[in-house]
Amino acid sequence: MSTRATAGGHGLVMHVRCPDRLPEETFRQVLEELAGLSPVVQALPPTAALVDLRGAMRYHGVDARRLGEVLRVRSISRLGIDVRVGVGPSITIAATASGQVPLPGGVLAIAPEDVTGWLGPLPVDVLHGIGPRQAAVLRDYGIHCVGLLAAVPPATVQRLLGGKAGRLAADRARGIDPRPVVPRALPATASVHHRFDEHTLDGAVVRAALLDMVVRLGTRLRGRGQVARALTLTLKFAGGGSWDKTRRLAAPSAHEDDLRQLAYQLMDAAGLQRGRLTGIALKGEDLIDADQAPRQLSLDDSREARLAAETAIDRVRDKFGPRVIGPAAVFRRAS
Repeated sequence: MSTRATAGGHGLVMHVRCPDRLPEETFRQVLEELAGLSPVVQALPPTAALVDLRGAMRYHGVDARRLGEVLRVRSISRLGIDVRVGVGPSITIAATASGQVPLPGGVLAIAPEDVTGWLGPLPVDVLHGIGPRQAAVLRDYGIHCVGLLAAVPPATVQRLLGGKAGRLAADRARGIDPRPVVPRALPATASVHHRFDEHTLDGAVVRAALLDMVVRLGTRLRGRGQVARALTLTLKFAGGGSWDKTRRLAAPSAHEDDLRQLAYQLMDAAGLQRGRLTGIALKGEDLIDADQAPRQLSLDDSREARLAAETAIDRVRDKFGPRVIGPAAVFRRAS
Protein backbone atom coordinates (compact mmCIF):
# COMPACT_ATOMS: atom_id res chain seq x y z
CA MET A 1 0.00 0.00 0.00
CA SER A 2 1.53 3.34 -0.96
CA THR A 3 0.95 6.79 -2.34
CA ARG A 4 3.36 8.97 -4.26
CA ALA A 5 6.49 9.30 -2.15
CA THR A 6 7.89 12.65 -1.22
CA ALA A 7 10.96 14.10 -2.87
CA GLY A 8 13.97 15.78 -1.36
CA GLY A 9 13.96 19.35 -0.08
CA HIS A 10 11.50 18.78 2.78
CA GLY A 11 11.94 17.38 6.25
CA LEU A 12 10.82 13.77 6.08
CA VAL A 13 10.01 11.43 8.93
CA MET A 14 9.41 7.69 8.94
CA HIS A 15 7.19 6.18 11.63
CA VAL A 16 7.48 2.41 12.09
CA ARG A 17 4.92 0.24 13.89
CA CYS A 18 5.98 -3.28 14.84
CA PRO A 19 3.58 -6.10 15.74
CA ASP A 20 2.03 -5.99 19.20
CA ARG A 21 3.66 -7.93 22.05
CA LEU A 22 7.01 -7.87 20.25
CA PRO A 23 9.85 -9.36 22.35
CA GLU A 24 12.29 -6.72 23.55
CA GLU A 25 15.21 -8.39 21.79
CA THR A 26 13.36 -8.36 18.47
CA PHE A 27 12.49 -4.69 18.95
CA ARG A 28 16.17 -3.96 19.50
CA GLN A 29 16.93 -5.77 16.25
CA VAL A 30 14.37 -3.61 14.42
CA LEU A 31 16.15 -0.53 15.79
CA GLU A 32 19.42 -1.92 14.46
CA GLU A 33 17.87 -2.33 11.01
CA LEU A 34 16.67 1.28 11.18
CA ALA A 35 20.15 2.43 12.19
CA GLY A 36 21.38 0.84 8.98
CA LEU A 37 19.11 3.20 7.04
CA SER A 38 19.65 6.45 8.97
CA PRO A 39 21.82 7.62 11.88
CA VAL A 40 18.87 9.56 13.35
CA VAL A 41 16.59 7.00 15.01
CA GLN A 42 14.30 7.57 17.99
CA ALA A 43 12.99 4.48 19.75
CA LEU A 44 9.39 4.61 20.96
CA PRO A 45 9.19 1.49 23.15
CA PRO A 46 7.75 -1.02 23.19
CA THR A 47 6.96 -1.39 19.48
CA ALA A 48 7.46 1.84 17.49
CA ALA A 49 10.23 4.10 16.27
CA LEU A 50 10.88 7.34 14.37
CA VAL A 51 13.52 7.94 11.70
CA ASP A 52 14.73 11.20 10.17
CA LEU A 53 15.07 10.43 6.45
CA ARG A 54 16.62 13.58 5.02
CA GLY A 55 20.23 12.46 5.00
CA ALA A 56 19.26 8.84 4.45
CA MET A 57 17.67 9.52 1.06
CA ARG A 58 20.75 11.36 -0.17
CA TYR A 59 23.04 8.64 1.16
CA HIS A 60 21.13 5.70 -0.31
CA GLY A 61 20.04 7.48 -3.49
CA VAL A 62 16.41 6.37 -3.24
CA ASP A 63 13.13 7.99 -2.25
CA ALA A 64 11.39 7.68 1.10
CA ARG A 65 8.87 5.05 0.04
CA ARG A 66 11.69 2.85 -1.26
CA LEU A 67 13.46 3.07 2.11
CA GLY A 68 10.26 1.90 3.78
CA GLU A 69 10.06 -1.04 1.40
CA VAL A 70 13.70 -1.93 2.08
CA LEU A 71 12.95 -1.94 5.80
CA ARG A 72 9.97 -4.27 5.29
CA VAL A 73 12.00 -6.72 3.21
CA ARG A 74 14.80 -6.78 5.77
CA SER A 75 12.41 -7.16 8.71
CA ILE A 76 10.60 -10.05 7.06
CA SER A 77 13.69 -11.86 5.79
CA ARG A 78 15.95 -11.32 8.79
CA LEU A 79 13.57 -11.10 11.75
CA GLY A 80 10.47 -12.90 10.53
CA ILE A 81 8.14 -9.95 11.25
CA ASP A 82 6.32 -7.41 9.10
CA VAL A 83 6.08 -3.71 9.93
CA ARG A 84 3.76 -0.84 9.07
CA VAL A 85 5.59 2.21 7.79
CA GLY A 86 4.31 5.76 7.45
CA VAL A 87 6.28 8.59 5.85
CA GLY A 88 5.42 12.28 5.97
CA PRO A 89 6.79 15.79 6.47
CA SER A 90 6.24 15.64 10.26
CA ILE A 91 5.95 13.18 13.11
CA THR A 92 2.16 13.60 13.22
CA ILE A 93 1.68 12.88 9.51
CA ALA A 94 4.09 9.92 9.51
CA ALA A 95 2.52 8.37 12.62
CA THR A 96 -1.01 8.90 11.32
CA ALA A 97 0.00 7.34 8.00
CA SER A 98 1.50 4.23 9.63
CA GLY A 99 -1.73 3.81 11.56
CA GLN A 100 -3.65 3.69 8.27
CA VAL A 101 -1.56 0.84 6.86
CA PRO A 102 -3.58 -2.40 7.16
CA LEU A 103 -2.12 -5.41 8.93
CA PRO A 104 0.20 -7.19 8.55
CA GLY A 105 2.29 -4.44 6.95
CA GLY A 106 2.93 -1.96 4.17
CA VAL A 107 4.22 1.52 3.35
CA LEU A 108 2.19 4.73 3.07
CA ALA A 109 4.10 7.88 2.10
CA ILE A 110 2.40 11.30 2.09
CA ALA A 111 3.96 14.18 0.15
CA PRO A 112 3.88 17.65 1.79
CA GLU A 113 1.58 19.04 -0.90
CA ASP A 114 -0.87 16.18 -0.33
CA VAL A 115 -1.17 16.54 3.45
CA THR A 116 -4.29 18.72 3.59
CA GLY A 117 -6.24 16.66 1.08
CA TRP A 118 -5.23 13.38 2.69
CA LEU A 119 -5.89 14.42 6.29
CA GLY A 120 -9.23 16.11 5.67
CA PRO A 121 -11.53 13.06 5.25
CA LEU A 122 -9.92 11.01 8.04
CA PRO A 123 -11.95 10.44 11.25
CA VAL A 124 -10.67 12.61 14.11
CA ASP A 125 -9.87 9.58 16.24
CA VAL A 126 -7.15 8.37 13.83
CA LEU A 127 -5.18 11.64 13.96
CA HIS A 128 -2.02 10.86 15.88
CA GLY A 129 -2.14 12.51 19.31
CA ILE A 130 -5.95 12.53 19.60
CA GLY A 131 -7.06 10.20 22.39
CA PRO A 132 -10.43 8.42 22.66
CA ARG A 133 -11.85 10.93 25.16
CA GLN A 134 -10.79 13.91 23.06
CA ALA A 135 -12.28 12.30 19.95
CA ALA A 136 -15.55 11.68 21.80
CA VAL A 137 -15.74 15.35 22.85
CA LEU A 138 -15.09 16.52 19.29
CA ARG A 139 -17.73 14.18 17.86
CA ASP A 140 -20.27 15.43 20.44
CA TYR A 141 -19.81 18.88 18.89
CA GLY A 142 -20.19 17.57 15.33
CA ILE A 143 -16.47 17.49 14.52
CA HIS A 144 -16.18 14.04 12.98
CA CYS A 145 -13.28 14.40 10.57
CA VAL A 146 -9.86 16.05 10.61
CA GLY A 147 -10.88 18.55 7.93
CA LEU A 148 -13.65 19.91 10.16
CA LEU A 149 -11.23 20.10 13.10
CA ALA A 150 -8.80 22.10 10.96
CA ALA A 151 -11.62 24.52 10.01
CA VAL A 152 -12.63 25.24 13.60
CA PRO A 153 -10.88 28.30 15.12
CA PRO A 154 -8.02 27.17 17.40
CA ALA A 155 -9.49 29.14 20.31
CA THR A 156 -12.69 27.08 20.05
CA VAL A 157 -10.74 23.81 20.01
CA GLN A 158 -8.86 24.96 23.11
CA ARG A 159 -12.15 25.62 24.91
CA LEU A 160 -13.36 22.13 24.01
CA LEU A 161 -10.20 20.17 24.84
CA GLY A 162 -8.30 22.44 27.19
CA GLY A 163 -5.46 24.86 26.57
CA LYS A 164 -2.42 22.82 25.55
CA ALA A 165 -4.33 19.79 24.25
CA GLY A 166 -6.59 22.00 22.14
CA ARG A 167 -3.70 23.97 20.70
CA LEU A 168 -1.82 20.80 19.72
CA ALA A 169 -4.95 19.23 18.20
CA ALA A 170 -5.69 22.34 16.14
CA ASP A 171 -2.09 22.53 14.89
CA ARG A 172 -1.84 18.86 14.02
CA ALA A 173 -5.14 18.89 12.14
CA ARG A 174 -3.51 21.54 9.94
CA GLY A 175 -0.37 19.43 9.51
CA ILE A 176 1.66 21.65 11.84
CA ASP A 177 4.14 19.72 13.97
CA PRO A 178 7.65 21.20 14.36
CA ARG A 179 8.97 18.44 16.64
CA PRO A 180 12.27 16.96 15.46
CA VAL A 181 13.24 13.31 15.61
CA VAL A 182 15.51 13.13 18.66
CA PRO A 183 18.14 10.42 18.20
CA ARG A 184 18.79 8.09 21.07
CA ALA A 185 21.99 6.16 21.64
CA LEU A 186 22.27 2.99 19.61
CA PRO A 187 21.81 -0.22 21.55
CA ALA A 188 24.86 -1.36 23.52
CA THR A 189 24.65 -4.71 21.75
CA ALA A 190 24.10 -6.01 18.22
CA SER A 191 22.85 -9.52 17.52
CA VAL A 192 22.55 -11.82 14.53
CA HIS A 193 20.74 -15.16 14.52
CA HIS A 194 20.53 -18.34 12.48
CA ARG A 195 17.87 -21.03 12.74
CA PHE A 196 18.54 -24.41 11.15
CA ASP A 197 15.81 -25.91 9.00
CA GLU A 198 16.53 -29.27 10.60
CA HIS A 199 18.29 -30.34 13.78
CA THR A 200 21.92 -30.60 12.77
CA LEU A 201 25.06 -32.40 13.90
CA ASP A 202 27.03 -31.41 10.79
CA GLY A 203 30.04 -29.39 11.95
CA ALA A 204 30.65 -27.95 8.48
CA VAL A 205 27.08 -26.66 8.27
CA VAL A 206 27.36 -25.11 11.71
CA ARG A 207 30.73 -23.51 10.93
CA ALA A 208 29.40 -22.08 7.65
CA ALA A 209 26.39 -20.60 9.48
CA LEU A 210 28.69 -19.08 12.09
CA LEU A 211 30.89 -17.57 9.40
CA ASP A 212 27.86 -16.05 7.73
CA MET A 213 26.82 -14.54 11.09
CA VAL A 214 30.30 -13.09 11.55
CA VAL A 215 30.01 -11.38 8.16
CA ARG A 216 26.54 -10.01 8.97
CA LEU A 217 27.59 -8.78 12.41
CA GLY A 218 30.74 -7.11 11.11
CA THR A 219 28.84 -5.42 8.27
CA ARG A 220 26.21 -4.14 10.71
CA LEU A 221 28.78 -2.77 13.16
CA ARG A 222 30.79 -1.03 10.45
CA GLY A 223 27.62 0.42 8.97
CA ARG A 224 26.71 1.85 12.37
CA GLY A 225 30.22 3.15 13.02
CA GLN A 226 30.62 0.93 16.08
CA VAL A 227 33.07 -1.67 17.34
CA ALA A 228 32.60 -4.53 19.80
CA ARG A 229 34.69 -5.18 22.87
CA ALA A 230 33.30 -8.70 23.40
CA LEU A 231 31.30 -11.46 21.71
CA THR A 232 28.68 -13.81 23.12
CA LEU A 233 27.86 -17.06 21.35
CA THR A 234 24.56 -18.78 22.16
CA LEU A 235 23.72 -22.31 21.01
CA LYS A 236 20.18 -23.67 21.15
CA PHE A 237 19.63 -27.43 21.23
CA ALA A 238 16.80 -29.77 20.39
CA GLY A 239 14.76 -30.27 23.54
CA GLY A 240 15.00 -26.62 24.58
CA GLY A 241 18.45 -26.53 26.16
CA SER A 242 20.97 -23.78 25.46
CA TRP A 243 24.62 -22.86 26.01
CA ASP A 244 26.25 -19.44 25.92
CA LYS A 245 29.67 -18.01 26.57
CA THR A 246 31.20 -14.52 26.39
CA ARG A 247 34.81 -13.58 25.66
CA ARG A 248 36.44 -10.21 25.14
CA LEU A 249 38.30 -9.26 22.00
CA ALA A 250 41.98 -8.43 22.28
CA ALA A 251 41.06 -4.92 21.04
CA PRO A 252 37.69 -3.36 20.10
CA SER A 253 36.92 -4.31 16.50
CA ALA A 254 34.28 -4.68 13.81
CA HIS A 255 36.60 -6.42 11.35
CA GLU A 256 35.62 -9.88 10.19
CA ASP A 257 39.12 -11.26 10.79
CA ASP A 258 38.92 -10.44 14.50
CA LEU A 259 35.28 -11.41 14.95
CA ARG A 260 35.73 -14.71 13.12
CA GLN A 261 38.76 -15.75 15.18
CA LEU A 262 36.98 -15.17 18.49
CA ALA A 263 33.69 -16.69 17.26
CA TYR A 264 35.54 -19.88 16.29
CA GLN A 265 37.22 -19.98 19.70
CA LEU A 266 33.82 -19.71 21.37
CA MET A 267 32.43 -22.51 19.20
CA ASP A 268 35.41 -24.72 20.01
CA ALA A 269 34.89 -24.02 23.72
CA ALA A 270 31.38 -25.46 23.47
CA GLY A 271 32.91 -28.91 22.88
CA LEU A 272 30.05 -30.10 20.69
CA GLN A 273 29.89 -33.83 20.14
CA ARG A 274 26.37 -35.22 19.74
CA GLY A 275 24.33 -32.14 20.56
CA ARG A 276 21.70 -31.46 17.92
CA LEU A 277 21.55 -27.74 17.22
CA THR A 278 18.37 -25.88 16.31
CA GLY A 279 19.85 -22.39 16.18
CA ILE A 280 22.78 -20.15 17.04
CA ALA A 281 23.15 -16.47 17.91
CA LEU A 282 26.17 -14.18 17.91
CA LYS A 283 26.06 -10.92 19.84
CA GLY A 284 28.53 -8.04 19.83
CA GLU A 285 28.76 -6.76 23.40
CA ASP A 286 29.93 -3.54 25.05
CA LEU A 287 29.79 -1.54 21.82
CA ILE A 288 31.50 1.82 21.47
CA ASP A 289 31.79 4.32 18.63
CA ALA A 290 34.54 3.30 16.22
CA ASP A 291 36.29 6.65 16.53
CA GLN A 292 36.70 6.04 20.27
CA ALA A 293 38.69 2.85 19.70
CA PRO A 294 42.48 3.13 19.46
CA ARG A 295 43.89 2.08 16.10
CA GLN A 296 47.30 0.46 16.24
CA LEU A 297 49.62 0.47 13.25
CA SER A 298 50.02 -3.00 11.81
CA LEU A 299 53.16 -4.41 10.23
CA ASP A 300 51.16 -7.32 8.82
CA ASP A 301 50.82 -6.53 5.11
CA SER A 302 48.37 -9.37 4.53
CA ARG A 303 46.06 -8.08 7.26
CA GLU A 304 46.18 -4.57 5.88
CA ALA A 305 45.31 -5.96 2.45
CA ARG A 306 42.32 -7.83 3.91
CA LEU A 307 41.09 -4.68 5.66
CA ALA A 308 41.35 -2.73 2.40
CA ALA A 309 39.41 -5.49 0.64
CA GLU A 310 36.80 -5.41 3.41
CA THR A 311 36.21 -1.70 2.76
CA ALA A 312 35.76 -2.35 -0.96
CA ILE A 313 33.38 -5.25 -0.25
CA ASP A 314 31.29 -3.02 2.04
CA ARG A 315 30.86 -0.58 -0.86
CA VAL A 316 29.74 -3.41 -3.14
CA ARG A 317 27.19 -4.59 -0.56
CA ASP A 318 25.88 -1.06 -0.07
CA LYS A 319 25.31 -0.75 -3.80
CA PHE A 320 24.08 -4.22 -4.77
CA GLY A 321 22.82 -5.80 -1.55
CA PRO A 322 24.26 -7.70 1.40
CA ARG A 323 24.18 -11.17 -0.22
CA VAL A 324 25.99 -10.48 -3.49
CA ILE A 325 29.46 -11.20 -2.11
CA GLY A 326 30.86 -13.13 0.81
CA PRO A 327 33.01 -16.06 1.94
CA ALA A 328 33.04 -19.05 -0.42
CA ALA A 329 32.17 -21.47 2.40
CA VAL A 330 28.90 -19.65 3.05
CA PHE A 331 27.88 -19.55 -0.60
CA ARG A 332 28.84 -23.16 -1.17
CA ARG A 333 26.67 -24.31 1.73
CA ALA A 334 23.77 -22.10 0.60
CA SER A 335 23.83 -23.42 -2.96
